[in-house]
Amino acid sequence: MSEARQPVVIGVGAANVDVHGQSRKSIVMRDSNPGYMATSVGGVTRNILENLARQGVQTTLLSAVGDDLYGEKIERDSAAAGIDVSHLMKKRDTVSSSYIAILDERGDMLLGMSDMRIIESLPTAYLDENSPLLSKADAIVCDACLPLAFLDYLVSEAAGDTPVLIDPVSTAYARQMEPVVGKFAGIKPNEMELSILSGLPAETELQIERACEALLNRGTKRVAVSRGAKGCYYADVEGNRFFRALRPVEQMVNATGAGDAFMAGFTHALVRNLSTEEIIDYALASGIAAIMSMTTINPDMSDALVRENMRQYRL
Repeated sequence: MSEARQPVVIGVGAANVDVHGQSRKSIVMRDSNPGYMATSVGGVTRNILENLARQGVQTTLLSAVGDDLYGEKIERDSAAAGIDVSHLMKKRDTVSSSYIAILDERGDMLLGMSDMRIIESLPTAYLDENSPLLSKADAIVCDACLPLAFLDYLVSEAAGDTPVLIDPVSTAYARQMEPVVGKFAGIKPNEMELSILSGLPAETELQIERACEALLNRGTKRVAVSRGAKGCYYADVEGNRFFRALRPVEQMVNATGAGDAFMAGFTHALVRNLSTEEIIDYALASGIAAIMSMTTINPDMSDALVRENMRQYRL
């Protein structure tokens, strides 16, 4: 693909409003506690698209919002970040997807709760309506929060020949998507998710290699295992196999958005046809950009910042 052409990535999946509350003192259960509250737009797929948009990729979000204040915020803030939201499904008399986290005075999570019913009820007809968009994209990214039947239809029918990449999101969602893992062009699990998807242990480097082989044997085209400070293990059907890491960041500000940024960088580099090693370096450098920011998505995220991180943190 020519560098002059802006790549196009479609995101299908979660878009929600995140509410975080942190107590100012030790939490007293079953009582009102003074604290700090913050509200932001989130959702794994939506976050991946925002990182991609800030890196210069043309992005479109396929998701659902309700006719409520949260739906308006998702649409408004996503559009402001450069994401095309003109194809969002808007559902009347339905609440938009939301997530709330209660943190203690140290910043550790005490409780989290999500309401993603609007995503769980997405009809496959929505994919049919947007199949021309999906089939003409350079890549599709999605997350395992989507129902299994919907995911299967996306990757088996609606996507056509467009490669579909997925973030398992969590061990619970990894179990949910496991039956269709072999149908994806790319997957980005962590070690625990890899173990669930492969049915094999994935604690040592040798175990990680064997677990990835199991996924490739099932039909998955490429696997990028995110390993935190240890970097990444990558394996694909073309025979590439390697562990890779960039130099650790001396002071991490916030690790919350690292996984979403890694997936964005991985997708971006892939559609730009970079070399295999550069794809992983670009993904890792995108993650570094994320952890340098207090917010989940670094407002300074850009292709230039990622490439500077590649230069600065290469071993």
